[in-house]
Amino acid sequence: QLFAHWEAVAGTHRVSLPRDMAGPILQMTRHSQAPEPVPYVTLSQQEKCEGAAYEERQYPAGKWACVTKGEPMYEQSISMSFMKLMRYICKENSVGCYLGMTVPVLNEIHLTEEGTELEREVVTAYYLPGEFQQNPPLPADPDIRITERAPLRVIARVFYGMTTEETILREISLFWELLGSTDTVLRGTYVVAAYQNPSVPQRRNEIWFICRA
Repeated sequence: QLFAHWEAVAGTHRVSLPRDMAGPILQMTRHSQAPEPVPYVTLSQQEKCEGAAYEERQYPAGKWACVTKGEPMYEQSISMSFMKLMRYICKENSVGCYLGMTVPVLNEIHLTEEGTELEREVVTAYYLPGEFQQNPPLPADPDIRITERAPLRVIARVFYGMTTEETILREISLFWELLGSTDTVLRGTYVVAAYQNPSVPQRRNEIWFICRA
């Protein structure tokens, strides 16, 4: 039943769910304690009438497990990458145990020159829990690389619902309208931060604009 539910979720992302995902799905469901948040410091908040419109944050350097995919659709890339990361988190690692979930999971995207669509290649990144930061377990899957990501300063804005290429482009454009013209952030590279699993219909996401160094 649980597998069937996730199979339906995968279908909405235009991917099929391999049978070997049954184990990781069960483990993730069993270990449903609150995920560990990726550490950060809030530098400033811009209030708008409907609550905090966006905030500037500083994320420290840290070790992340990353997968790069370039499927025909954005949802396919992030789904396939996250399935690989789930297997790594659940057991397919050098310590052979469940590592624990952290949020958000980041999806780094690039816009084409014209800025009208996403480039196919997406990097999906999972922050290693605090206890594994110094000594990250090695992945069994050669597509997963453990990387030390530099400190990151971002401007983040929340949005809810499914993340498709269409919704992401709309959120980026709305965010630019809010910010006005500024050259303090990058224009071609953005991050979609996911806080809840894909089965949550109105799930919380953020769009991150990356501040220039």
